[in-house]
Parts: sequence; structure tokens; C-alpha cells
Amino acid sequence: MSRIVLASQSPRRKKLLQQIGLAFEIYPSDAEEIINLEDPGEIVEDLALMKATDVAGKFSESLVIGADTIVVHQDKILGKPATPQEAFSMLQNLSNSTHSVFTGVSLVKTDKNQQITHSLTFHEQTKVTFSALEKADIEAYITTGNPMDKAGAYGIQDDLGALFVEKIEGDYYNVVGFPLNRFHRELKLLLPDLKIIHQ
Repeated sequence: MSRIVLASQSPRRKKLLQQIGLAFEIYPSDAEEIINLEDPGEIVEDLALMKATDVAGKFSESLVIGADTIVVHQDKILGKPATPQEAFSMLQNLSNSTHSVFTGVSLVKTDKNQQITHSLTFHEQTKVTFSALEKADIEAYITTGNPMDKAGAYGIQDDLGALFVEKIEGDYYNVVGFPLNRFHRELKLLLPDLKIIHQ
């Protein structure tokens, strides 16, 4: 069976893949993230493929997983906040409105010569609606430090971040950072002999 390599150091993606019982190793990509597209779906697919391709050249007979997540609100991409003030501004803007979370995933297979033989890239979009947020709640969340390493300055899986979400349309795990349902379906196409659930 192919080795499976996650080209990401995201603790959330690591935890999700462990959750489904997938045996994998971690080798983060150090490729520079350059956004030169306008369509959010194309952006995350392009970045995910770039990360997977960067790492694929270092592993033979492997399946490399690349992923990237962005938050889009009013046609603006929200990255990770650089300061607590920026985090506050982001959350204030997301208050009482709906935004979209896009996650791109790229699956790249290599042969014994570390050459790419197959690649499959896709993305999922989930719409997230926040209720009206009070200033004190935003400030309390920021003091936890949790918003600082997340696109859009929040994590739906965080204790306090979860309180902001009124409803979602789409895959919950896509908002966490990895669309497990779609990934599982695509993985079965690439590695039909791989058994995850039937262990």
C-alpha cells in the first residue's frame, strides 16, 4: 500500500485524519503561498496542488495530501490575523452576516522514482452565518489566543468560537479545515484497496 503523507502542519487536519483512522505521516510543504487568482475555489485548489506537488518530489510510491483553507466575506479573503486588533476587526465584520469557507484538497500519487503518476484536486464550500456578536464576547475570545492562527480569526471547533455560529450550510469539517466526506469518496477512487472504515 502507498505511504500517505500530509503536506500540512495544521493540528486540525492532523486530528481529523487521525479521527477516521488513517495511517499517515506529516511532512509540511515550505512552498511560498502566492495568490494570483480571483476565484476562491480556484485559489484553494491551486494552493493545495502547489503544496502537494512540492512534497511529492520527496517521496516515492506515496500519496501526498495538500490542503488550503480560506475565508471569504463580501468578496474579500480573510487570512490569519496579524494582531489582536485585526482579529477583533475581522470578527466584528463577520458579526450578524454570512461568509463562506473554501477548502481545497489535492491528492497526488508518486511512483518509485518520485514522479507524479496521478493527481486529483477539488474544493468544498461551506456557508457560515454568525449571529450578532457583542464586543465583550469578541474580546473574551481573543484573550484565549485561539483566533490568531486561524483564517477569519475563528475556529468553529473552539469552545468560544462555536458560540458565534448561528447556522452552517455544507460540510462542518470543511470549516474546521478538511472536508472529510468528499476526501473519503475521492480517496476510494485513487486507492480502492485502502480500507479506512472496514478495519
